[in-house]
Amino acid sequence: MMLLSRSEYVLLLCGDAIVFFLSLWISLAVRYVDIPSLALYRLHAYPFTFIFIVWIGVFFVAGLYGKHTRLFRQRLLTVIVVSQTINIVLAAFFFFFMPIFGIAPKTILALYLVISTVLIFMWRVVIFPVVNQAKPLVGVLLASGNDVHVLAQEVQHDPHYQLSFESVVDTSVVPSHEIVQQTCRAAARDTVSFLVIDFFDPASATILPLMYSAAFQKERFILVDILDLYQEVFERVPLSLVRYEWILRHVTVSRLYDRLKRTVDFACACIMGVVSLIVYPFVMLAIKLEDGGPIFITQERVGKYQRPIHIVKFRSMSGNDNGDYGNGGISKLHITRVGKIIRILRIDELPQLWNVIKGDLSLVGPRPELPALVAQYNARIPYYSARYLVTPGLTGWAQIRHDRDPHHGADINETKMKLAYDLFYLSRRSLVLDVYILFQTIRIVLTARGS
Repeated sequence: MMLLSRSEYVLLLCGDAIVFFLSLWISLAVRYVDIPSLALYRLHAYPFTFIFIVWIGVFFVAGLYGKHTRLFRQRLLTVIVVSQTINIVLAAFFFFFMPIFGIAPKTILALYLVISTVLIFMWRVVIFPVVNQAKPLVGVLLASGNDVHVLAQEVQHDPHYQLSFESVVDTSVVPSHEIVQQTCRAAARDTVSFLVIDFFDPASATILPLMYSAAFQKERFILVDILDLYQEVFERVPLSLVRYEWILRHVTVSRLYDRLKRTVDFACACIMGVVSLIVYPFVMLAIKLEDGGPIFITQERVGKYQRPIHIVKFRSMSGNDNGDYGNGGISKLHITRVGKIIRILRIDELPQLWNVIKGDLSLVGPRPELPALVAQYNARIPYYSARYLVTPGLTGWAQIRHDRDPHHGADINETKMKLAYDLFYLSRRSLVLDVYILFQTIRIVLTARGS
């Protein structure tokens, strides 16, 4: 049983739809300085309904229906303003190219941008937290390790999760008899409704029988695996808490899914590859004019089952970065001026669509690394080889969730964090998740994040 509510996203969607239609009504009232008649409202509401559906899609790509972390809420106003501006531009094109509706609401669209942005912000920042407010669940956390403390701090300092820990018991420090005592007291209190434990922790073997009894004696008592709660909060796997048993149980292969995904990859890559040929002459000319060097580079990467693959990219650096980083762990090459632009727009990755057609890459999956880096990471990072159970991808869960991905250099700590996101994806792979990642990748490309 999951502790974090999914219904809040449905509530957000319904609230946004109401705000869209309400903003249209207010815009008409301001435009004509009068209460709009039902006929006038219907005349505008019919075409705007189609636009609203598109706008909700823009909100989805912008991440407004994703997990609202504290960092995301801090930049919520910026995200709303940018999304609404894009929405108005789309609406202007819609009315320009489809005059069959008989309206060209230039003034109304301008009014709508201001009114709807204000109302959306008020709905999401002021009203929604109050409407969605509920009495937080109180529980006890029994586990040890750095990831445990990170989880406890996140939950305790963010009321968005609507749960709190009455106490956090570090099983590596607290004696076993005291762990049992605290567990018994927690089970007996009516205010405590859940217990979070690490099932791989030896202390769990002692307290599980006590929790079994409590589950049948209290009206509501939930026993939660800390791995599940951590993933729900951070959308990554806590490397300090997982064991080989967890990897073998959760990171598996589905032949049906792999076949469907391969079919989708091939079809989409063929279409995208042909369309992308339009920009090839311009990119090739720009690269050649800057320094006269080669246009394309070919790099060896580690693919599925750790087999070598060779990917093609537009050259964005002064040479071909083959993983020769020296003692400092940083590439000796530098990014060219043209390379900086095509990286921001992700154009340098376009030739890899042909690798997708060949089957060396997928559209979505863990990003393939250079052999020199893989040798380091396999030796120093536990479970790293699990990434190679699947075909690597052009984009992935780590790419849309991890902002500090090491580019053209070796970084053990940041790669551990990237692996935590990769393992999350590997344990939850589905076509729905793949589509979500692709849409979020569009947002990252448009905002030039992580380039």
